[in-house]
Amino acid sequence: MSDDPVLVRIEKIVKDYVSGSETLHILKEISLEIETGKAVAITGQSGSGKSTLLNILGGLDKADSGRVLVSGSDITGLPEAALSSFRSRQVGFIFQFHYLLKDFTALENVMLPAYIAGMKKKDALEKARALLFDVGLNERLSHFPSQLSGGERQRVAVARSMINDPDLLLADEPTGNLDPDNSVMVAGLLYTSAEKWGKTLIVVTHDEKVASRASVRYTLDHGVLL
Repeated sequence: MSDDPVLVRIEKIVKDYVSGSETLHILKEISLEIETGKAVAITGQSGSGKSTLLNILGGLDKADSGRVLVSGSDITGLPEAALSSFRSRQVGFIFQFHYLLKDFTALENVMLPAYIAGMKKKDALEKARALLFDVGLNERLSHFPSQLSGGERQRVAVARSMINDPDLLLADEPTGNLDPDNSVMVAGLLYTSAEKWGKTLIVVTHDEKVASRASVRYTLDHGVLL
């Protein structure tokens, strides 16, 4: 195991989008180091590139230039199969929309990524059950997403993000689709769960209350990290 305290290293990440004859400079040589176990919030106006940066960090998108290193490994040029394995085993995602499978129960939604990754079904179910208990949904295990409130669905998504014991949790506007009370509850759960399980958390948000819980904060402004 590496003694390097830095889990995520971003080196001069550039991302442009071409729209007709116009080139939009979304990320302008972003460099950043995030230590293991830190809770980091990235804020900024809509369209500032926050989600793009998070997607590049999680291997969902590719930069035009620059490097992303996670646990000392460069993910920048990995082929899709290796990237898929990286996302499955090292990263937990929580999005604004929960993306739960509507025909599966809360328990099945949480266990499925572990089962797909090769865990025995019995063990995956047991771990999923423990995680759902941890987020306070022990009485909702057999409920389908349509039977859950918005806050409950997002709590299922938090539990699902942890099922493969990832090093890194990436949350993209995790409270953006919730009312104020549920926003506070889900944000609190996300931060406390990350701390309890020793996860490194990066949250992209426009919500000041969500950002204020982080131990480290950055702002993206016109493609520049401040």
